[in-house]
Amino acid sequence: MFDTILIANRGEIACRVARTARAMGCKVVAVYSDADAGAAHVAAADVAVHIGGSAPGDSYLRGDRIIQAALDTGAQAIHPGYGFLSENPDFVDAVEAAGLVFIGPSAEAIRKMGLKDAAKALMEKAGVPVVPGYHGASQDPEHLAGAADAIGYPVLIKAVAGGGGKGMRLVEAPEGFADALASAQSEARGAFGNADVLVEKYIQRPRHIEVQVFGDGTNAVHLFERDCSLQRRHQKVIEEAPAPGMTPEMRAAMGGAAVRAAQAIGYKGAGTIEFIVDGAEGLRPDGFWFMEMNTRLQVEHPVTEAITGVDLVEWQLRVASGEALPARQEDLTIDGHSFEARLYAEDVPKGFLPATGTLAHLAFPQGARSDSGVRSGDTISPFYDPMIAKIITHGPTRDVALSRMRAALAGCQVAGTVTNLGFLSALCAHRGFAAGDVDTGLIARDLDALVRVDAPVPADWAQAALVALGLDGDLPGDAGFTLWAPLPRSVLLRFGEEERWVVVALSGPGAGVITVAGQDVPARRVAGNWVFGAVPGVAAVRAGDLITLFRGAGLAFHVVDPLERAAHEGAGGNLIEAPMPGLVKAVFAEAGQAVAAGDRLAILEAMKMEHALLATRDGVVAEVLAQPGAQVEAGAALIRLEDEEEAAA
Repeated sequence: MFDTILIANRGEIACRVARTARAMGCKVVAVYSDADAGAAHVAAADVAVHIGGSAPGDSYLRGDRIIQAALDTGAQAIHPGYGFLSENPDFVDAVEAAGLVFIGPSAEAIRKMGLKDAAKALMEKAGVPVVPGYHGASQDPEHLAGAADAIGYPVLIKAVAGGGGKGMRLVEAPEGFADALASAQSEARGAFGNADVLVEKYIQRPRHIEVQVFGDGTNAVHLFERDCSLQRRHQKVIEEAPAPGMTPEMRAAMGGAAVRAAQAIGYKGAGTIEFIVDGAEGLRPDGFWFMEMNTRLQVEHPVTEAITGVDLVEWQLRVASGEALPARQEDLTIDGHSFEARLYAEDVPKGFLPATGTLAHLAFPQGARSDSGVRSGDTISPFYDPMIAKIITHGPTRDVALSRMRAALAGCQVAGTVTNLGFLSALCAHRGFAAGDVDTGLIARDLDALVRVDAPVPADWAQAALVALGLDGDLPGDAGFTLWAPLPRSVLLRFGEEERWVVVALSGPGAGVITVAGQDVPARRVAGNWVFGAVPGVAAVRAGDLITLFRGAGLAFHVVDPLERAAHEGAGGNLIEAPMPGLVKAVFAEAGQAVAAGDRLAILEAMKMEHALLATRDGVVAEVLAQPGAQVEAGAALIRLEDEEEAAA
């Protein structure tokens, strides 16, 4: 067994690997960027080494600096986590050339599975079913269009070096193929440096079921399946194990195919074989096809650990140090059911835009596993994925595990940034999902209902006003009075798109009336807590102008400065602003250019994604205020349109 390992990653996966490594008696070396100097994964390590600037390209993607850090600290092995360099075969070669052990598969295995077209050809030879499609070398648009015609619409265009939905387009008819191909190739080129694509048959009611495999370079086993069908824009949202509706025959067929896939490339370590499954008529042994292999530990690995009792990171360390597989296939069994929900800092009503912010308060519930790489006081940075935590529950049945997930989400408290907590709670309450009727289109079909935000009641506005005015705690006897009469205080609050003036008039330190949109809400303090009418107050936190009440999935109110709002509205809607901090990737407008509402004016890259910024109205570009390559803050003006009066003149 290793004495010291270096973790070439950050965030929750670095914390998670460190936890097991230290429990096994290994010393842990962390690496960190400028932005992560005070991060949780640094505190979780025995030694931490600074490797560069905040951007991943200046730090976590600098394999040479990571390897040197390992050598300097006496580490014998490097654990890559997931993302960054975890599936980079050149990095694996460099690690081994330096005399270190890579805790994962060989460079050869990664290369074989790294390109989707080559991987599918290899899987066909190994007897693993693959989706009908074109995986050849020709990238001629006419050839690809002809292949799509032969496969039959609808088809999926997919980047051969892709992942996470980037470089992927659904085409439902031949006339849309050319534009979709150009768009997919452009996105693939920017994301992966490789514009090549493949074309596959699109499964009408698809489910995404993957099988956890583990090999020692010679033998392999599977640790059953996970259902990852709850996706939004090809990004997983909630995962579970085992898959609902799975039959023994289907499990045996999928597990056997996954093991053949792993053994075909002499796989070593933890990996995942992803299958697309036709769920239109239930799960059938002849209704699944290989999509790709992830040659690393997966984000959703905790649900597999929950149902098998296996610590997959422990297995990784043991096999990488030279041990054989810790268990045989017949030793592995399923115990109960497990769910994982991914809690993100993102603005759901605004199209799930990634968000930043300082976590003024962060608390997770008892009774659930919470894998997180941030703490209260930490900042969600624009440089990395905005995941706050993974919440994992387990139970003897699916119903119990899901009930525990609903309770766990209700017990999460996050303040300082917007989150997808309400969206996750709505998903867990979805009737179809609760019944196990899942497919990859569920979220898209019911998106409006899932993102609907419950409106706060007057009692919530009243409590938010007390917090905004600093009157929610213990107060002196004369608080809220002037000349022995109640002193009304007003505050403008915003929830979503709704703004309300709230007037607070205290008649003593523990009583008063709060007027919300003309409705009087009596307030009194009982045993140290406020009660608004018949509604008890809840825990609350203020961070800047954001007030969070921890009721349900959380209610976020903004304290509005009327003067600042008036100044902003004075711009007449002429400014195209950055919705979040990020890199200006491209600008498509120039001064004097006429634009129409909905025209794409610029692309902002943030949180590993590209966001198109559109013209909000017809008009003429007055000036371009930011150039490609500029790093901008949220709210930065990028493009200004001429005043409508000016344009008319």
